[in-house]
Amino acid sequence: MRQEGWDSVVDLIERVVGEDDLLPSVVTGVRTTVREVAGLAPADIAGHTRALLAAATRALAAGRGPTEAELSFVAQLGDTRARQGVPIEAVLGAIHVSERAIWSRAREVAAEAGIEARLLLDVRELYDDWAEAVRTRLIRAHRAADTGRREADDRNLTILRRLLEGGSAAALAAAEAGLPVTGGLWVLVARPGDAALEQALRDRAQALTGHLDGLLVGVLPQAPGTRTGVAAGLAGPAEPEELGTARRLALSALTAAESAGRTGVVHVADVAVLAAVADRADLSAVLTERHRPAWAALGSHAEPVALAVRAWLEAGREVAAAAERLFVHPNTVRNRVQRFAEVTGIDPYDTFGALNAWWLCRAWLVAAEGVEGAG
Repeated sequence: MRQEGWDSVVDLIERVVGEDDLLPSVVTGVRTTVREVAGLAPADIAGHTRALLAAATRALAAGRGPTEAELSFVAQLGDTRARQGVPIEAVLGAIHVSERAIWSRAREVAAEAGIEARLLLDVRELYDDWAEAVRTRLIRAHRAADTGRREADDRNLTILRRLLEGGSAAALAAAEAGLPVTGGLWVLVARPGDAALEQALRDRAQALTGHLDGLLVGVLPQAPGTRTGVAAGLAGPAEPEELGTARRLALSALTAAESAGRTGVVHVADVAVLAAVADRADLSAVLTERHRPAWAALGSHAEPVALAVRAWLEAGREVAAAAERLFVHPNTVRNRVQRFAEVTGIDPYDTFGALNAWWLCRAWLVAAEGVEGAG
């Protein structure tokens, strides 16, 4: 028989769960504490957390364990997180963070309401029994889905490698992956680690993605959008036989975007000059060797001058914009640009001179950064 006061404790739990600021606070805590889920959409975390809280509250009110319907939802959650690439340890960690926040708040409210700690403890013990059954089903579903995902990933990775080798076999690989063999395909390359970008690629219909040579690579039937907080290089459209070349171009676009501080999906055509510069280390070496005396002549002012010239050119030769970016007076920018022209003999106002000036300053700064890092 349910002991006296049980309903009052359950009512208290329902009030805590229903507080307007609780769920946003829990979601923030989860995303801050558990790194592996930080890339998931807050609405995704909030939706699953809300559903689990509602199920737990119903179980407490009825004094029972989880129903099969509740366990089916939990299994679906485990399957979803596995397919999103979230480890089971992270899933359980996120649930633990949520539980800790909720029961901490419940203890505060219970003390304020004069409810005996013993009653709250009894309710917590029932919750722990309910949660243990939930965790068991969650782990089982996650492991099953994770095994299936790894098998699918292995298969997809094999096909992806065949695709990116290009040639006649690529068309067969595209057909096997369910990608269109006519009309052109797109190749996207990014640094791994951005969970939101990886999930967005996995969710795209017919997209084939995987980690190759330390990079996230995707072959897509359509060009993706540009919304991402990191840089990603894009090339295409290209026929399956040309995907090897498209991959190299996408990597060049990524390198160029990173050198310019750009984020989002960047097509190689939009950074063609930067991509060409980044790919020609031999010409960069010739350029820096030619102007080695100029670097020496600038002495301790070499880096500030290079920064000023590069900022000025990237700001469309707007002195005020470059000065604001560098936190210096506009006259300082003018003087440094003039000094650069004097010691190098490069006219940064000329179209091709501006390209050489930007390239040289970039090479100087990269070299200086490398020396500092080595030190």
